[in-house]
Amino acid sequence: RGYPDKVLEAAGLCVPRQSGSGLYDRFRNRLMIPIWDVSGKPIAFGGRALDPKEVKYLNSPETALYRKGAHLYALNLAGRAARERKAVIVVEGYCDAIMLHAHGFDHAVAALGTALTADQARLLSRYAQTVVLLFDPDAPGIGAARRNLEHLINVDLHWRIVLLSGGLDPAAFLRERGVAAFQAALAGAQDLVEFFLDRRVSGLMASMDCWAFV
Repeated sequence: RGYPDKVLEAAGLCVPRQSGSGLYDRFRNRLMIPIWDVSGKPIAFGGRALDPKEVKYLNSPETALYRKGAHLYALNLAGRAARERKAVIVVEGYCDAIMLHAHGFDHAVAALGTALTADQARLLSRYAQTVVLLFDPDAPGIGAARRNLEHLINVDLHWRIVLLSGGLDPAAFLRERGVAAFQAALAGAQDLVEFFLDRRVSGLMASMDCWAFV
């Protein structure tokens, strides 16, 4: 469309070649997932590799338009439902959020990193009273929940955490076990104290040597 190279580079779409002149496409051979602001304007992209040999996900760098710690994926789509339900579900990945919306959980958003920031937590408080954190049931997911603790207790929201069974992420859980089982898992959400006293959580945290936060 005739955009100059300097604009494409500033937007994070292209990267200067290390040898030679010119730019190359940051998101070559990837499924593109637009990231919107709350008004629905695209401000960044996530790219899922089509070649299994490549890094699975590649995301836009931070730019003048995009600071990942200040936005939540799909909040522009989930905002109305979150206000109606007075609750929002937060998952880790784009595909998890997409899968939840496809199955009727239209109050789901995704964090644009491994842990919520204080800005994201305050943003959630504008839409809901209860926030259900649905992180992957593995060591990185438990670590993300632990790192969120500092931000959670400083924001006046009712925080709940779900640890799905079977080691499945939300998208895989919905595919394999269905909507009814997923709803049952949400109904069994734990508060922060219950979550960190859960034997599954304490076992993983012990293996990660994470007790220093207590």
